[in-house]
Amino acid sequence: MEFNNETISSEEQLLLYKRMIKPRLIEEKMLILLRQGKISKWFSGIGQEAIAVGVTSALQKNEYILPMHRNLGVFTTRDIPLYRLFSQWQGKANGFTKGRDRSFHFGTQEFNIVGMISHLGPQLGVADGIALANKLKDNSKVTAVFTGEGATSEGDFHEALNVAAVWQLPVLFCIENNGYGLSTPTKEQYYCEHLVDKGIGYGIESHQIDGNNILEVYGKVTKLCESIRKNPRPILIEFLTFRMRGHEEASGTAYVPNSLLDEWAKKDPIANYEAFLKNNNILTDDLIATIKADFKAEINDNLQVAFDEPAITSTIENELNDVYKPFNFKAITPTDNVKNIRLVDAISEGLKQAMDKYENLVIMGQDVAEYGGVFKITEGFVAEFGTERVRNTPICESAIVSTAMGLSINGHKAVVEMQFADFVSSGFNPIVNLLAKSHYRWAEKADVVVRMPCGGGVGAGPFHSQTNEAWFTKTPGLKVVYPAFPYDAKGLLATAIEDPNPVLFFEHKALYRSVYQDVPEGYYTLPIGKASLIKEGTAVTIVSYGAGVHWALESLENTPEISADLIDLRTLTPLDKEAIYTSVKKTGRIIILQEDSMFGGIASDISAMVIEDCFEYLDAPVKRVASIETPIPFAKDLETKYQPKQRFITELKKLLAY
Repeated sequence: MEFNNETISSEEQLLLYKRMIKPRLIEEKMLILLRQGKISKWFSGIGQEAIAVGVTSALQKNEYILPMHRNLGVFTTRDIPLYRLFSQWQGKANGFTKGRDRSFHFGTQEFNIVGMISHLGPQLGVADGIALANKLKDNSKVTAVFTGEGATSEGDFHEALNVAAVWQLPVLFCIENNGYGLSTPTKEQYYCEHLVDKGIGYGIESHQIDGNNILEVYGKVTKLCESIRKNPRPILIEFLTFRMRGHEEASGTAYVPNSLLDEWAKKDPIANYEAFLKNNNILTDDLIATIKADFKAEINDNLQVAFDEPAITSTIENELNDVYKPFNFKAITPTDNVKNIRLVDAISEGLKQAMDKYENLVIMGQDVAEYGGVFKITEGFVAEFGTERVRNTPICESAIVSTAMGLSINGHKAVVEMQFADFVSSGFNPIVNLLAKSHYRWAEKADVVVRMPCGGGVGAGPFHSQTNEAWFTKTPGLKVVYPAFPYDAKGLLATAIEDPNPVLFFEHKALYRSVYQDVPEGYYTLPIGKASLIKEGTAVTIVSYGAGVHWALESLENTPEISADLIDLRTLTPLDKEAIYTSVKKTGRIIILQEDSMFGGIASDISAMVIEDCFEYLDAPVKRVASIETPIPFAKDLETKYQPKQRFITELKKLLAY
């Protein structure tokens, strides 16, 4: 191994050695504790220290870095107190996740580190979002993100590289090619000769670096970071290294040929660098002994602090309170001036007024810029706000949702338009695993609204007609809003954007241009989690949302003899149980109408809650009405039979006659 120290001072060379030896000594101690049963799991980075240390040393302290679970050197180089790391690994309160996540699955704004989730790929999109925020701030900052050679097979990897290239984002994509993804060798992971070649297809500058040579890593990455700060753009680096231990300790290395382990053992980044420093009179045996003794003492002292810390305890109330970031809703009263507009106009107007109010708000989605979106909700926005804030995206829902998370981490708000709610399946992972869980895991907000044009009745068929709210109402950490009227849509959208928590905002396509209402011209807010009582009666409670509210209204208008409370939920998560229960206790009957198919829908949960909590008030069984259990058909007659609109009045009359 050849070391080039021409541009790196002796002091820096010694510091790099100290920064590498510290995580190695910690790891050796952790392996002992693992065997003793004092920690539950360990992902070893032995043999890969030069990459984590070199990259982190090349970055400025206030530049974000997104590591993997073999990058202990990132955390130690950022000088995180060791007792906090040890507490994290033991699930104690001085860690970063209150015992809710383990090992390196955490982030910390204090140290500008954003930890991974086990799905690996989405963090590349998060890096895109952080870098986009930096570019919008014009602050000349670099974002570095790590991934392994195995994760380069994930779609998120390709989506994130493509977005970074198209938008010329200042991201350093760091691939640690360590030979194996768990037990699968690289020859079964990709067919190209080198991973660095993948950058070519995206027009990204790419480099291959000896990941075991600390001076090469630090020297080249330092120069690349300096270049990115002056000329923002993405760069891909493939670091050649090897995983000397198992994917995690329990998996072992039996699948690795001994000859390969022997070959890479000779390339140990610390042993080789140590010999080089000794030959150059920067290190001596006595100094090595002193450095190691000091670090071992620090490790043992901090371990004792962590061991002495009591096991974490909590309450159900505390756990529930941390699912969402606290949000103090402030009611902004609408002005007296109103105009009669459609649902689509109300959403557009609300979005535009939010853009005026929040200069850090960015809208992203397919065709949302000059074209104005397929439903023309953002038409004219580019002329007013520019393409930096109203951004056309490639067709890559997963990367864009992850990018929105990165924007939020770096001080921005984001609205993502799904062209159709059906397409959210391509972005499902980051919604339910990043947006939903971030605050509970490491107290990080997800200031993101995902707009969801949804619903049938427009002859759009199986891939453009779903009302798929039930995919998300069961996911703790998400808020789900589903207005039926223009007034509600505008006020709730304003609140959703103000709220620092992730909101899925459903907009029914069939209502876009068919429903009119007098709507205040100015900016106003409505509370999320409060239902609306549309009609009052005594015989039955009707609960619905979205298009179902209008179906129920039409049915009641055609049967004026029926005296009913009609509740428009408006928000599905959180759900206004009190409004439902109050009505049921008055009427003694309830029918729940949803456009979604029956099984697993929100109507089922409402039904169960009413039976559990209001059983003694019921004079008849709880009734649910929903679409049939098929995908949504295209032909008009088939779609009419699919939806519950025509069946609703029949079931309502049956319930009243019970």
